[in-house]
Amino acid sequence: MSRPAKESTAPSFLSVAWSTGDSYCFTTYLVSQYASDRRTHHIGSNMDSAETSPPPLPDAPMLNSPPSQKSRKRGRGYWVKVAVRVVVLSLVVGGIWNTVSGAREEFAAQGFSPRNLNYRWLAAAGVLYLLGSFPACCFWRSTLVAMGQRPAWLQTIRAYYIGHLGKYVPGKALVVVLRTGLIKGNRVDATVAATSVFVETLTMMAVGAVVAATILAIGFRHQVLLLLLAIGLAAAAGIPTLPPIFRRVVRLLQVRRANPAIDAAIEGLDFRLMFTGWLMMSVGWLLMGLSLWATLKATPAAVDQLTNPGVDIPLITACAGLAMVAGFLSLIPAGLGPREWVIITLLVPVYGPVAGIVSAVLLRLVWMTAEVIFAGVLYFGVSGEPAGPAKMTV
Repeated sequence: MSRPAKESTAPSFLSVAWSTGDSYCFTTYLVSQYASDRRTHHIGSNMDSAETSPPPLPDAPMLNSPPSQKSRKRGRGYWVKVAVRVVVLSLVVGGIWNTVSGAREEFAAQGFSPRNLNYRWLAAAGVLYLLGSFPACCFWRSTLVAMGQRPAWLQTIRAYYIGHLGKYVPGKALVVVLRTGLIKGNRVDATVAATSVFVETLTMMAVGAVVAATILAIGFRHQVLLLLLAIGLAAAAGIPTLPPIFRRVVRLLQVRRANPAIDAAIEGLDFRLMFTGWLMMSVGWLLMGLSLWATLKATPAAVDQLTNPGVDIPLITACAGLAMVAGFLSLIPAGLGPREWVIITLLVPVYGPVAGIVSAVLLRLVWMTAEVIFAGVLYFGVSGEPAGPAKMTV
């Protein structure tokens, strides 16, 4: 006798995710449904054909029915967000273009050429960037463990660094999909993995913004606009990661419909975990600041001006943190535009237009090259499966 099919709750969850453009809802739905389909297929492999038939698709009228007034409002909200992003990106591109145009004469006067760059310092900048990302990787694993999972170290590192490549796709949702797809298995549940990515990423952005705001408030108060921007970004990224708030958000999004075990998993998120994460990521942001400092050292125009590490490194660390956070929260692929604007705004007045502009471009190239090379090494050199099975508690 075949068992009655479980009523599907996917349509409401998927419709909310799609209509609002919420990458968390949509990617969590995708990975959890994928995991659910795999479990259903596995359980039903020993049953008759009637019981192993795939779950029914959502009723057509639910997907094709005329949009409600609420859906239309969400649709308008989506296009408003798109319009705002276009305006912001246009302003940022315009500001960068004006700065670059005004620096053309100085570029020519100093005879700048890529052949004059110090590639040893650029290699050091790439290594420092990868090292600076490692504390965030450790925090991600700690978050998974706190949520009842048992991720293997090598597979965690592999999934984390390969997942970085997803940020070059619009919306950045592919970061969640890549990491989840690479880490899920008998040790890690897919829905929990997707949720943990948001905890780690938002915490990293919050710490970067707070580090930048603190440094600017202490030593560079004249940068009022950037200071206010750092404070705003810290609030935007940090408040949702407070454990009680994050748990409430997950419940409001009704992720439990995709995986009922998620409520038990998020109970493992506490302030002790977040405090540990903030300490680890503070070290990571310092290393990323040193990566930008090494990039400047590779630029002949800046070498003679990097004479006071006590002033240079804090400013450059604030610059690296604020640039990366602004680029991330802009949702523009790889933060193209906002990141360069922050770097140019902070560094050009101190180190000159040539050093400021060149370092902004070089930093993107160095970080992207380091990510691609290391991701390739991990993808082809490290197995995607852990050495042995482990029981998962969620």
